[in-house]
Amino acid sequence: MAIVYQKSKGLTDLEMHYCPGCTHGVIHKLVAEALVDLNLLEHTIGVAPVGCSVFAYNYFNCDMHEAAHGRAPAVATGIKRVLPQNTVFTYQGDGDLAAIGTAEIIHAAMRGEHFTTIFVNNAIYGMTGGQMAPTTLVGQKATTAPHGRDRAHYGQPLHMAEIMATIGGAAYSTRVTVVDMPHMMKARTAIRKAFQMQMEGKGFTFVEVLSTCPTNWGMTPVEALGWVKDTMINEFPLGVFKDADSKEGS
Repeated sequence: MAIVYQKSKGLTDLEMHYCPGCTHGVIHKLVAEALVDLNLLEHTIGVAPVGCSVFAYNYFNCDMHEAAHGRAPAVATGIKRVLPQNTVFTYQGDGDLAAIGTAEIIHAAMRGEHFTTIFVNNAIYGMTGGQMAPTTLVGQKATTAPHGRDRAHYGQPLHMAEIMATIGGAAYSTRVTVVDMPHMMKARTAIRKAFQMQMEGKGFTFVEVLSTCPTNWGMTPVEALGWVKDTMINEFPLGVFKDADSKEGS
């Protein structure tokens, strides 16, 4: 029988632990496929910090390094400077990157470190029970904001892809999502481009992926996908915000 589809060689055979409807698994698949397509897998080192993706080192079929909460960019900086010929990436959630790790990611971009960050934004702290994150939408409920995020009290959510685009050392900053096949294909292209630009020495590359968290959002998987399309994208518009190859965003 002819094989029409098989699991990417960039992933291990271990069963993933993510909740039903979570799109971490889809994002893992796209990262793995990009590394295989570009023939980078054998020379790739990933860094996974604290968060729902803390066990990502079990799933990517490449060398992986664990980092303390928010410190993945610092670890990736050290690895890439010692092993500049290797592909290096961090895989971080919004609670990790946009809260405790804000300074780390900002200064890594400012220095133009030659690694890639895959930033998974599901607008909430997933692993620790659904607390409000820096990316939680105004009005969105969380365990620490049971009546919804109040703009006057908590301010507005951080837009990390736009922030990265303002930093000189960042070569590429984009926001994508994986809620359906057309969006998955665009996300795959963006991730591949980010790795390719890294290996061409262009500078720091950043891909934000809008993701779901049905468990902490209190939704079914289908409802969560719809919420990303109908609500989350309105707050976090998709697109390329900086591309050193074209000298402009979109």
